[in-house]
Amino acid sequence: MIKQLIRTSLLSCATFAVLSGCSVTEPVSETANLKSKPSQNVPKNIIMVVADGMGPAYTTAYRNFMDNPSTPEMESVVFDDILVGNASTYPAQVSGYVTDSAAAATALATGVKSYNGAIGVDVDKQPVNSVMYHAKRMGMRTGLAVTSQIVHATPASYIAHNESRKNYNEIAEDFFDIRVNDNFIADVMLGGGTTYFKREDRDILAQFVEAGYEYADSYSDLDAIPVGSNVLGLFAPVALPAVLDEQRKNRLEYLTKNAIKHLENENGFFLLVEASQVDWAGHANDIGSAMAEMHDLALTMTYLREYVEANPDTLVVLTADHSTGGLTIGANGDYRWSPEHLKAMSASVLTIALEMASEENPGEFVASKLGFSLSEEELATLDSVSNQDDETRFNAVKAFLDTKTNTGWTTGGHTGVDVEVFAFGAGYQSFIGQIDNTDIAKKIFQFIEKKE
Repeated sequence: MIKQLIRTSLLSCATFAVLSGCSVTEPVSETANLKSKPSQNVPKNIIMVVADGMGPAYTTAYRNFMDNPSTPEMESVVFDDILVGNASTYPAQVSGYVTDSAAAATALATGVKSYNGAIGVDVDKQPVNSVMYHAKRMGMRTGLAVTSQIVHATPASYIAHNESRKNYNEIAEDFFDIRVNDNFIADVMLGGGTTYFKREDRDILAQFVEAGYEYADSYSDLDAIPVGSNVLGLFAPVALPAVLDEQRKNRLEYLTKNAIKHLENENGFFLLVEASQVDWAGHANDIGSAMAEMHDLALTMTYLREYVEANPDTLVVLTADHSTGGLTIGANGDYRWSPEHLKAMSASVLTIALEMASEENPGEFVASKLGFSLSEEELATLDSVSNQDDETRFNAVKAFLDTKTNTGWTTGGHTGVDVEVFAFGAGYQSFIGQIDNTDIAKKIFQFIEKKE
């Protein structure tokens, strides 16, 4: 995983069938903390938010991270007011009980369980169409805003069909080649991935521009695009930088606002938003980036709460595809978690590890980037690894933060736990209770079908 992270840093499903047998769940009870009340049960606009890798421990950790220690109470965060239930995440039986992002995204996008690695195909590798495909077929505007490359597993499953999530070039081609009534599936696509769209063998970027899409490769260019345009915005060769390394600390909120600006119309819209890099922080067991990516998501959800207050005919659903890393708040029998050591970080652990090798006083450099002072012993320990390879330095800084915060991890992969479901706005009651990840797509299909 570290090698993939370093490379990324240095480079900086069958036709849809109406699911008439799946009735919309009636509300079990009113949610006491839910502040947004829907004005109607069938939404005009649907915003699906996926926080990749965000198991329940991440939302608890974020609440602790944001707590004001000078007050006796634990302050609530945006996630607390919108929690409505849980979802199971297991893939098709052939892949066991623990899902990957591709099978989970296929389930969330199409309502069909598939094998790990599948992008918009069933267990027989036959195409299954997504809620985004159906929204476009029904005349809605559609889009996505993600912090990964837009051909990564989650966004890909809403548009493409491929037997393997690793076939990024073929997935990029599907973005252009798969049509709905001669229209592209997505009107707005914001994220990373220039490498896959501008290639020697096929310049898909140029094809989109020739087809009338506005193109942006910087946030300032995105700002200048006329409202209501079809937009392809690719802001990095592969994924966007970690939010700790970005000048724009609300990058997901920013992309979400811009996507909505171009999607709003009388027929409604469907938007996929993904906080992609919560998962990557979990794979790397990097608690600093995990909390920073969660904060970027929280800013986005706060904005969406405000949007729904002004546009009560909009539904927002947030869930995770799975949990990553086996994050534990407290470790080694010590009943302590100290998130204060994460609050002043000015760079990701990866960037710190890459840059400390060229510093004359590496320990002091690390301290300056972490934002707190270190003891002489801690400085000496960090100095001692400065001449090691990138992976060794990365692991050393990461382990140092884990020790300071008393954070634990059980794996560098995924776990099979249920994930939380959050919803607010028109029709949110349909997501209350214990459901399966496929139920989310099935309910959205029904909403799209009932719009008119």
